[in-house]
Amino acid sequence: MGLDHAILDLTPPVATVDVERGRIRQFAHAIGETNPIYSDREAAIAAGHPDVLAPPTFLFGLELENSDVFGDLAAHGVDLGNVLHGEQRFRYFAPVHAGDRVRFETAYVDAYSKAGGALDFLVRRTTVSRGDDVVAELESVSVIKNPGSPS
Repeated sequence: MGLDHAILDLTPPVATVDVERGRIRQFAHAIGETNPIYSDREAAIAAGHPDVLAPPTFLFGLELENSDVFGDLAAHGVDLGNVLHGEQRFRYFAPVHAGDRVRFETAYVDAYSKAGGALDFLVRRTTVSRGDDVVAELESVSVIKNPGSPS
């Protein structure tokens, strides 16, 4: 069964999240980031930041933790065992630091098939704002395998 394109009409709820210093430190450690601006407040301040700086891919993880993308897929007939991470892109407009409150507004913006319907692709775009300022745009592509589809 292919992806139900009605998912493009879905408007996921907006998520507002407080960026926590400990969460940034944990993420930096997990990705092997050793620059102290990502883990030590004093080092970040010495480098001109108001607090610990969020590493570049941190927002993607934070968005994923605070969304229900897998629930959205399942509700539209997708077997989650057939979902693969295809790609992700980021556009940054301003840095994000510990103590910031960010808002994630997500939309499913495109769906298409390849390989004769054996693979569906779903594009999700998220705008990340702090107050009235957009700080980043995140885009990810999920690949859904359709076993038994003619190719």
